Amino acid sequence: MATFSLGKHPHVDLCDLLKLEGWVESGAMAKSLIAEGQVTVDGTVETRKRCKIVIGQTVVFDGNSIKIVA
Repeated sequence: MATFSLGKHPHVDLCDLLKLEGWVESGAMAKSLIAEGQVTVDGTVETRKRCKIVIGQTVVFDGNSIKIVA
């Protein structure tokens, strides 16, 4: 499982995380896929595009998973 470091930030928006990880080509694509229910956070489908992802959470999309770290 890959990790994503928040650095000094308290959170990252879910749509931004998908784009930053290179899992999607654009923010619009990320928002669409999230709205369709294709992304899970900690095992639960998440449809809020700007859901705040924080340390300790795990995001899964299209066979990829990432754990959020400090």
